[in-house]
Amino acid sequence: MRGRSRAAAAAVWLWAVATVAPGGCAQNIRTEPGDGGQSPGTGGAGGMSEPGPATVHPERLVQGSVDKIDLLLAIDNSSSMADKQDVLAIAIPDLVHGLVNPRCIHRAGAMPPTTVASPNTPCPQDYEREFAPIKDLHIGIISSSLGGHGSGACQATTSASNVDMAHLLARSDENSTTNDLPTYLDRGFLAWDPDQKLDGEPERPDPLDGEADIGPNDSNADLNDTTLIGQLTAMVRGTGQTGCGFEAQLESVYRFLVDPEPYATISVDPATEYIVVTGEDAVVKKQRADFLRPSSLLAILMLTDENDCSIREEGMDYLVAETAPGFRMWRPRAECAQDPGNTCCRSCRQDQTGCTEDPACTDPDGDAARLTAAEDPVNSRCWDQKRRFGFNFLYPIDRYRRAFTEAEIPNRRGELVRNPIFSDLNPDDLDDTLRDPELVFFAGIVGVPWQDIARQNAQGQPDLLNGLNREGEPVGGFKSADELSAPVGDHGSTWELILGDPAKYQPPKDPFMVESMKPRSGANPITGDTIVPPQATGWNAINGREYTIPADGTGDLQYACIFDLPSDAVKRCDGAAQSCDCRAVGGQAIDNPLCEPEAGNGQEDPAPRSTTQIKVKAYPSLRELQLIRELGPQGIVGSVCPRQLTNDNAADFGYRPAIGAIIERLKTGLDSRCLQRTLTPEAGGEVACLILEARDAQGACSCADIPARADVTEEHAAAKEEVLADPIAAAAGWDCVCEIEQLAGAEGEACRHDASDDVEAGGEPVHGWCYVDPANGRGDPAIVADCRADERRKIRFVGGGEAQQGATLFIACPGE
Repeated sequence: MRGRSRAAAAAVWLWAVATVAPGGCAQNIRTEPGDGGQSPGTGGAGGMSEPGPATVHPERLVQGSVDKIDLLLAIDNSSSMADKQDVLAIAIPDLVHGLVNPRCIHRAGAMPPTTVASPNTPCPQDYEREFAPIKDLHIGIISSSLGGHGSGACQATTSASNVDMAHLLARSDENSTTNDLPTYLDRGFLAWDPDQKLDGEPERPDPLDGEADIGPNDSNADLNDTTLIGQLTAMVRGTGQTGCGFEAQLESVYRFLVDPEPYATISVDPATEYIVVTGEDAVVKKQRADFLRPSSLLAILMLTDENDCSIREEGMDYLVAETAPGFRMWRPRAECAQDPGNTCCRSCRQDQTGCTEDPACTDPDGDAARLTAAEDPVNSRCWDQKRRFGFNFLYPIDRYRRAFTEAEIPNRRGELVRNPIFSDLNPDDLDDTLRDPELVFFAGIVGVPWQDIARQNAQGQPDLLNGLNREGEPVGGFKSADELSAPVGDHGSTWELILGDPAKYQPPKDPFMVESMKPRSGANPITGDTIVPPQATGWNAINGREYTIPADGTGDLQYACIFDLPSDAVKRCDGAAQSCDCRAVGGQAIDNPLCEPEAGNGQEDPAPRSTTQIKVKAYPSLRELQLIRELGPQGIVGSVCPRQLTNDNAADFGYRPAIGAIIERLKTGLDSRCLQRTLTPEAGGEVACLILEARDAQGACSCADIPARADVTEEHAAAKEEVLADPIAAAAGWDCVCEIEQLAGAEGEACRHDASDDVEAGGEPVHGWCYVDPANGRGDPAIVADCRADERRKIRFVGGGEAQQGATLFIACPGE
């Protein structure tokens, strides 16, 4: 029998929150996408009143009381990414400090937040941390390069960065073939360990301990001579920009974290011309097992400036990455131009059974017709594939949604197996509490105008400094998941503007987010900025202008957004300069908005422009955005085009708004007891909800021996069975389910109004839980001061009511 973890934190689930009407009837139970919709039920525990008979359906929400984070940075390392990596490197201190040394919040909310020197420094009097400092943090980096997916493209002989294969990167230079930067025990990732406890003996530096210095200076708190920020900054910049141009941003993450059988080799069978994958990549599996803890909060932060190109590594799909001289893709049937969803929208090379003859599908030699170089530039193969080729060569987005949300996933043969994200990869250690999908977050700093996703001020303008949240508070920053799904003017949501409806092949309503080689037209629905044609005089604040894409067969897309390069990073695109967008092509005058105007011309003049690059681009990142939308509250979106790079003290500098959005969302996973929905208590303050605790008691289950616990009553037996039917139950070894009692009377009032750590009523300790909602006169504001402004209400556990070590809590509120 595996031992219980001494370090494993209690797991708290708070997924679906009911709005309970007077009399105990719940309405509008909120469930996340894909969790089965609304579930009516009844509750009753401890001193709470019993509504009428019905069936309780406990819902999972967010696992709380988490004390460790595994943070994976998935960084695009293709051409043009070095500038964005530099901006991310500048934001690294914000990210690190925000997690390991969170702000101190005034208990009564009367004073602004403040910071202290270190995670072990107490907050000032009347202040408390917005969440407990993270003192156990793994940080690793992977790139977007998986080689040519079986094609002849992206060979290691061309660049060492072409075939990173989702191995952890800790290199100081993109040309390095090994990890030459020091990492935790040479495992390829960093480990934050300020208490020096990873060796099992806290407060004494040991060679097996992690990093104890945030930075910028090293101290004798640990045995190394590095700092967390210093190492991470070097690792980000060392990712480089000489990786494969067929960027597999999403598949790289899948390969590292999820793929149950990451292949060791990939080749093409000469007889069938089909892909063959063999073996398993032992490096990936070992690094995954070392990096990923079963009970941690898992956060993936992706940095990319273009759309995902995760080519399926099966059949003949590798051909879309083939760059051999003269090779072009086959034409699509005519139906594709009008309706890619038409059953006869196929490649001319596919079986045409059931469709009328398309003369354009046959070339003069009687073979399947191919596209021209202008129609099929080799560097632009990964966008709008069904319309352009009649076939989608990329993995479906649902592959990645399932990877981040489901306990079981298919292996190579299509058999369902345990998802490594929701498994214990090191069963011999002491950590065997399994994370829930609501502890997996995916954040994308991607190609989308910041104006589209910023909160808007009172005048309806995008404003990263004073934009209003849903409570009308001027907090600035980027929209939350709920805000992205809310109506925007006459449009259904922000998603309609930036993503459209991929399932129906409907493009985004914002023309700047439409993928196109040709110049586009229209205006941004939020700002009114109009797209400027290549030959017209004019300029907009989003992508400057459209430009004339060279007809040399290399190809390009119009930009979603652009931003200024710092003056010391301006590029001269002459000679052999790498990753430069302002080279002259065939003697044609350059009209690219990234390029400095020729002497005598202003910014608004279309051409000529010089070979000096002064701005940086990003393309629409539609597949990444689609995944973020599918993940709902677990998805976070930021713009890779920063608002400004001049005032580094401002809240809208660089990627600071994106990092702020990430920390704000992760905070809810670290302290999940703050509620998004308001409950309506009865006269005594109790709410008609049931909380169940599931755990591995190793065959010794006894609810009566634990404070504030009771055996599950007969009327709640069905709820217990549903808990034990949870997909994680078997893997977690749950063999004990108890009801946790809700506090009533004087004990309930003490729970709601005594903000101290040791709550008493009548001189005796209080054990159990209560609902605290100061806005509605139910509790002390100090108890919810660490919650978001729009979530200042919580289920509070006190004394022995706290979840048992390694346990999981479920909540159910009654329905009619």
